[in-house]
Amino acid sequence: MTALVAARRDLLAPERFLRAFACATVALAPIEGYLLAVHGQLAKLAPGLLALTWVAIRVRDREWPKPHPVHALLALFAVVVLVSAGVHAAEPFALEYTQRWLPFLLVTAILVDVASREVPIRALLVSAVAGAAVAGAGALYSLVAGGESRASGPLDDPNDLAHVLVAALPLVLPIVAARRGPVPVLALLAGAVLVAGAAATFSRGGGIALGAAVLWLVARRVLSLRVLAAAVGVLAVLALGGAVVAQQELERALQEKSFIASTNVDTRELRWQAAARILTENPVFGVGPGGFRAEYPAFSHNAEVDEQTPVAHNMYLEVAAELGVPGFLLFAALIGTAALASERALRAGADRTQMVAVQASLLATAVASTFLSEQYYLPLWLMIAVACAAELRTGSGSARPARDQ
Repeated sequence: MTALVAARRDLLAPERFLRAFACATVALAPIEGYLLAVHGQLAKLAPGLLALTWVAIRVRDREWPKPHPVHALLALFAVVVLVSAGVHAAEPFALEYTQRWLPFLLVTAILVDVASREVPIRALLVSAVAGAAVAGAGALYSLVAGGESRASGPLDDPNDLAHVLVAALPLVLPIVAARRGPVPVLALLAGAVLVAGAAATFSRGGGIALGAAVLWLVARRVLSLRVLAAAVGVLAVLALGGAVVAQQELERALQEKSFIASTNVDTRELRWQAAARILTENPVFGVGPGGFRAEYPAFSHNAEVDEQTPVAHNMYLEVAAELGVPGFLLFAALIGTAALASERALRAGADRTQMVAVQASLLATAVASTFLSEQYYLPLWLMIAVACAAELRTGSGSARPARDQ
């Protein structure tokens, strides 16, 4: 009876809920579009429960989060966002985009803490792959059954979907390398879905990001050339088979993509130039969160009559234009801190395949964001959190190592 009561208490322990909510937050992020289609607030449920459970546990235990330099950067960046939003409070998108920024910063801080203590990093990586695989399956469904020329699945923009899928792909490697039960086999199947879904988007930026991630994995000797060649061969055979079965649909998609690609080059150049002008004239506070969309017509001299409120399609220029030089420097410091933290964790004894995969995912996001505005998607923030948590777990950061590696 005593053992039964103890098991029941363990099942209902707040730490179990914390792990479940953390994994749910990561897994559901790639399919946010499907959740929003059901209810406008459903996508906020898992992060909200994660935050409430985290606060309750830390208050109960009277413990502060494990300190890491990334916490200070996140706090300073939040201050910059709030100050810039306050200066430009009259802008039409300021409140909306401030409400986008702050949850990502809070969730990142929470994930750094819980991934360094209660939640195994592997569980978060498995959740990221699982959620992205569902999004990839949705992408293929939208292409085959939905009749779309470019797969979009749960996201409106195929390029954004390609980024989410490509960022998750390197994380398959440490799951397969662990060789625990049926999970590696499922991870391989998920990897195939991620590749197929990303290919179905016909995203050039996604392809470049994938190439950068693969080169990193090969250079760090986590992915062997033999395995890479075998994977490419299998994918080539599958792609050839798909091209034979759906030749007409493929030709139509390629024609549409060719037309869109030439247009995208011109529009991106216009938007990048406008972002540079905005930054030049507003170097301190920028034009506020979401301000690029409001100010684009004026700074581009109304270059796109049919598109008055676009994004910059370059994460770095958009952040700089909206939050000024201080905001851009802090944002770059967050990414740089994560890269350094992952390398320090690797040298301090963290799982090599896992850390190099995290680096490859972060690199893929950084490369894709040269052509896309990806600051409002979780892959970037998850990799920042995981890298810094791994450093704390190895004890190479400013805290003692965690027992649950």
